[in-house]
Amino acid sequence: MLDAWMRERIDSPLEKMGRHAVSLGLGANQVTLIGFGFGLAAIPALALEAYGLGLGLIMLNRLADGLDGAVARLTRTSDIGGYLDIVSDFLVYSGVVFGFALARPEVNALAASFLVFSFIGTGTSFLAYAIIAAKRQIVSEDRGRKTFFYLGGLTEGTETIAIMALFCLFPDAFAWLAWGFGALCWVTTVFRILTAVRAFGR
Repeated sequence: MLDAWMRERIDSPLEKMGRHAVSLGLGANQVTLIGFGFGLAAIPALALEAYGLGLGLIMLNRLADGLDGAVARLTRTSDIGGYLDIVSDFLVYSGVVFGFALARPEVNALAASFLVFSFIGTGTSFLAYAIIAAKRQIVSEDRGRKTFFYLGGLTEGTETIAIMALFCLFPDAFAWLAWGFGALCWVTTVFRILTAVRAFGR
């Protein structure tokens, strides 16, 4: 919901950082993989209840996620770059939730399972729409220039970053936050399905 608004505010500083990364010889895919490493490292940190460290690693991952696109636009975009970006995003999102389940399974596991279930809904409805949009040559740059069609919703990247930060800042409230955000994810999934029916149903 907030991604388009956020893009207007972060594109300029990301481009400056991207120019610096390019000057250091970093490619977009390298930035993606470095960020993915940060995201994976957050999982054991969260499992050990080192929430401050986990939050820092998550933020580094999200910074790299924005930076790789800036580097790609300054050099060249590629299909494999878009592929690596989206796969690493969803693995890190679910990995963070898994980390909280490992930390306190007796309290967090059920809510974490529901949230990962909800991520399957948002992820598949997002990617399936992008496949059909590409087939029909439908494009949109509302959320910046992307490798594939980016269908919005109530829970986008900005909201996901916010909820992961809240998880780390208020770990005792993880279960309630996860149930609530999971419900919002299902609102997004239903919205995307209805959008697809209207766009592709005929």
